[in-house]
Amino acid sequence: MKAWAMVEVGKPLQEIELPTPEPTGCQVLLEVTHAGVCHSDIHVWEGEWDLGSRGKMRLLDRGVTLPLAMGHETVGRVVKWGPEAEGQGLAVGQTRIVFPWVGCGTCAKCRAEEDNMCVQGRALGIFQNGGYATHILVPEPRHLVDPGDIDPALAATYACSGITVYSAINKVMPMAPDEAIVLVGAGGLGLQAIAVLKAMGHRRIVSVDLSAEKLAAAREAGASDTLEAGGEDTVQRLVALCGGPVEAIIDLVNGSQTARMCFDALTKGGRLIQVGLFGGELTVPLPLMAMRALTVRGSYVGNPKELRALVKIAQGGGLPGIPVTREPMANADSALQRLRAGQVTGRIVLTAEAA
Repeated sequence: MKAWAMVEVGKPLQEIELPTPEPTGCQVLLEVTHAGVCHSDIHVWEGEWDLGSRGKMRLLDRGVTLPLAMGHETVGRVVKWGPEAEGQGLAVGQTRIVFPWVGCGTCAKCRAEEDNMCVQGRALGIFQNGGYATHILVPEPRHLVDPGDIDPALAATYACSGITVYSAINKVMPMAPDEAIVLVGAGGLGLQAIAVLKAMGHRRIVSVDLSAEKLAAAREAGASDTLEAGGEDTVQRLVALCGGPVEAIIDLVNGSQTARMCFDALTKGGRLIQVGLFGGELTVPLPLMAMRALTVRGSYVGNPKELRALVKIAQGGGLPGIPVTREPMANADSALQRLRAGQVTGRIVLTAEAA
């Protein structure tokens, strides 16, 4: 198979040939038609995550091997499957969204379909070859979801940005429709979060970003309010915009500065959901955690059950789309670099020539 792979950390992706996998057991082989370019791919490509005063967490120390075809937002067509997958509704040519956040497959979390919580995570596009390739090998048929009438390019984004925000939003629900939910970051995740909240009937959606252009896209997507961050008064301006300290904030950037801003803007009993991987650390004043009954909670992607639920909402036009730019798979490296430079609104989705 052909792959547009990272062969060295921080170096341009290269087009290489790899052996086409032969599915065994319950595995399913798909021909890739669409692959989203996600901000998480940048962290993988850079090879490390910033842990603040604890230093760096490095890609290769986590058991990742190179060359690696990144890409975890994948849609493809079923080609073949292993003998243990017989009788599970597979057919050659089926179009399916790939759930990429797979685990060991045998632990209690995996068997409960909470694969993303498996401590032996084997995510596609990180620990195994992903969608920046002509083919992808999926562990089990249950990791495949029928997109139905959803545009496959948009459907690909649901495998990461979609279920990531869906899972994070569910951690603050239920909330009154006119109670402010603040979304920090108006990139691909931020626009997807606006779409999901609108589909849930939520009306007060506050988008915060440094970029006026991205905030304009957030307003177009349906944000009720926007705030251009920057300056020492950002917290005060956010609180004033929301009509007081905030009940729920979802930090889709999650760097040192945004985390502190979010924490300082919370009301008593407020909840901060940390999603992004920008990096750094948050020093928490411990008496305030108790006195104000605050919750700071991480949210890591989502599980297969959440992907199925989100796709069900989206089918029939129930979930507003986000801006999607289609480009040939051969543009994987340039697309990644444009995203890294902050030059992408919405999502770039790489497509196979025959897609």
